[in-house]
Amino acid sequence: MGRARLARLHGIATSYAPSPGKSVQTADDTVVAVLAALGVDASTPYAVRTALAAYEDGAGRALLPRTVVARPGRPPDLTGLPEGTVLRVETEGGGTADLGAPDPAALARLPLGIHVLEARTPGGRTARTALIVAPDRVPAPPGRSHGFLVQLYSLLSRRSWGMGDLGDLADLAAWSGRALGTGFVQLNPLHAAVPGPPTDPSPYRPSSRRFPDPVHLRIEHIPEYADLAGTARLRADELAARAHALRSEVLERGALIDRDAVWALKREALELLWAVPLSPGRRAAYCDFLAEQGQALEDHATWCAIAERHGPDWRGWPEGLRDPRSPGTARLRHRLLDRIDFHCRLAWLTDQQLAAAQRAARDAGMAIGLVHDLAVGVHPSGADTWAQQDAFAAGMSIGAPPDAFNARGQDWGLPPWRPDALAAAGYAPYRELLRGLLRHAGALRIDHVMGLFRLWWVPEGRPPTEGAYVRYDGEAMLSVLALEAQRAGAAVIGEDLGTVEPGVRGALAARGVLGTSVLWFERDYGGERDATPRAEAGEAADGREAADVVGGPGAALAPEAVPDGSGPGPAGGGNAAREAAPGPGAAARILAPGEWRSGCLATVTTHDLPTTAARLTGADVALRERLGLLAGPPERERSRATYELAEWMGELVRRGLLPEGQGDEEAAVKAVHRFLLRTPARMVGVWLPDAVGDRRPQNLPGTWDEYPNWRLPIAGPDGRPHTLEELAASPRLHALMRELSDGSR
Repeated sequence: MGRARLARLHGIATSYAPSPGKSVQTADDTVVAVLAALGVDASTPYAVRTALAAYEDGAGRALLPRTVVARPGRPPDLTGLPEGTVLRVETEGGGTADLGAPDPAALARLPLGIHVLEARTPGGRTARTALIVAPDRVPAPPGRSHGFLVQLYSLLSRRSWGMGDLGDLADLAAWSGRALGTGFVQLNPLHAAVPGPPTDPSPYRPSSRRFPDPVHLRIEHIPEYADLAGTARLRADELAARAHALRSEVLERGALIDRDAVWALKREALELLWAVPLSPGRRAAYCDFLAEQGQALEDHATWCAIAERHGPDWRGWPEGLRDPRSPGTARLRHRLLDRIDFHCRLAWLTDQQLAAAQRAARDAGMAIGLVHDLAVGVHPSGADTWAQQDAFAAGMSIGAPPDAFNARGQDWGLPPWRPDALAAAGYAPYRELLRGLLRHAGALRIDHVMGLFRLWWVPEGRPPTEGAYVRYDGEAMLSVLALEAQRAGAAVIGEDLGTVEPGVRGALAARGVLGTSVLWFERDYGGERDATPRAEAGEAADGREAADVVGGPGAALAPEAVPDGSGPGPAGGGNAAREAAPGPGAAARILAPGEWRSGCLATVTTHDLPTTAARLTGADVALRERLGLLAGPPERERSRATYELAEWMGELVRRGLLPEGQGDEEAAVKAVHRFLLRTPARMVGVWLPDAVGDRRPQNLPGTWDEYPNWRLPIAGPDGRPHTLEELAASPRLHALMRELSDGSR
């Protein structure tokens, strides 16, 4: 009982429900391991008693919580303060406010921001803590809009260096906003990757979520490029010629996108540009950026510089360098000042081009512009875990528990944030992360948004079945999100696909966070909508939440994902993709357009699902059959897919959305998007490869090297890559987008 109580005090669930009516107890060894990761020894009865006593003497007797959260609709609970306690607030702007006796409503009326709250009792006890005063809601998207969803690396133009870049992004935004009336472009995470070779191509296993990856830079758009002269100019021209050949291999000869080859060329070009003196104005802008980013950027650049010497896994570095604040690290920082400056410069250049892309989107009339993506976690050996070791739970990985369709559970190989450390820091790591991502965004997509409330922790060396749910302060996480989003004037989209803990969707909607609704999965599964298990969309690193509530027939229609959208790999996590769909006739009723929620981004498909053309032609089943990923006999799977497709085509015909008749692939693609336009969804997203009939998914959950995840350029029905210039001239794309432009009016 003592250990269970200790677990509850630290937000650790001692059981979970893999299916209705079934409860599984968390193993004692797991509870002990998770508590240890939170700095609590529960290995023996004596240790448990000691830990409980320490809690009562510490957190149990503390005057104030580690962080206090207030907002207009929800003042904080301060009922535990001794009588006669007086409060004082030091505001974020440098002012002070003596509040006198505790008045929670007065705290909620303070200016929005991150303040310091001080409590003083008549007996002389004092306490100081962070006070977060947040708005009730995040900003709503301005009106209804439609836009593209795209994986940037897959969008190559005739100017790209072998993969899509920020120049291509700016061009896509400028063209689509002006010519097609789009309101946004949603991207894959652009976070900094762990350097290779080989570099993990997944955008969802980054080294750092705080800074973007300079591999996305358009080299020719860097102002210093025009100042290259002499041998540096000749070398730059040689690199550009090699980049042209690399691009041609992808676009004309069927080669895969090779991130490492692209980066090798760009890195050498960037070394040349770094040697070019900045103009006075550019130097001043760079210094402002350094001052604004502060210690976080210095740590990131230091990690990059040390990784050049000792490799990208800081856990294997010489012991003195594993601590970013050690004397050994300080000495090496001094010796590596040039390399640290180089990596700081790259972060600044990337930030500038991101700003330029957002300006291009807004100048083109986009109401939202860029929608950036926040991955659910970071690589255990990357820059963020090195720089913020106290914020991450050592020896733990997030994943998903076993459920009715996946008895093995999942381990994504991504270390979780410690909820206690976040609270003790006033959520500073989370705030800084959001602020960086929102710098040049009209909206932010949060991968596996359910992780703001709880995550499945798996102790290192144990199977995912032996994990436990650990709870986060959802009120605090949402309040920080609302505050930073309002400061940036940005909307927020939560990726809430899959089974969601009851109450979570309601809490998100109450704070103005949009959900994600995928056409194929919007069905009436019965019961409370918030507990409805939606199909697992195989989102990379999106933390496919395992079922606490498993629905009836038709509840799961797509593969469960692993963190990088692939099978077992370096992270040691993942399982084969699964199809848990019912047989013909068992699927739940398709929701009518009017039954959809308005607070969502509505799409037909995602980057982890079959493209629409693949579903319509059966290419998705054929691909999974070829790779041995079908859950049942091929005949059964083909029958199921045929039945589901016929069901949808019948629905579209009945609603008058397929006047061209069945059997026309392009007409069917238009029809499913016409369906989306009938819903009240605030945002309607078009998967860009769908616009030209691409048959290939960008990521196939359940595969590692069996399929080229994250390495495919956008292509037409025949598999021939399409450049951005060809996309802009595509009659098929324009015909589809006319449907959305006309239907959005």
